[in-house]
Amino acid sequence: MSTDTGISIHQTFLPHTDPEASLAFYRDALGFEVLLDVGQGTMRWITVGPGGGSGPSIVLTPPAADPGVTDAERRTVAEMMAKGTYAAVILGASDLDSTFERVAASGAEVMQEPIDQPYGFRDCAFRDPAGNTVRIKQL
Repeated sequence: MSTDTGISIHQTFLPHTDPEASLAFYRDALGFEVLLDVGQGTMRWITVGPGGGSGPSIVLTPPAADPGVTDAERRTVAEMMAKGTYAAVILGASDLDSTFERVAASGAEVMQEPIDQPYGFRDCAFRDPAGNTVRIKQL
């Protein structure tokens, strides 16, 4: 039984370490639109999402830019990002295999080619330029 709570997913945040490399991945390889790009240098907040801008979006942010984060916490975040254990997102594609081929052809780091998972769906995985895991599942 589902209940309409009137709440939907609007945005999620992923860290970036290189705004131009992130744009090459999210805009050029995945085909997302840039909805907003504010800031300068490495201190940029870039909002990307599927065409039309009416659905959920991803805000690519400078890691640990919050002034309340300590230097030790920043080091921990940087270490986790370098290992690829800090953040992840799962996207959906209507044609997983062609999406995989297009993204892989862009030079993106492939973590997993498309496979049927034992938990019920087919997916693949990449690492974005900041080390975030980007899984794409067949819709």
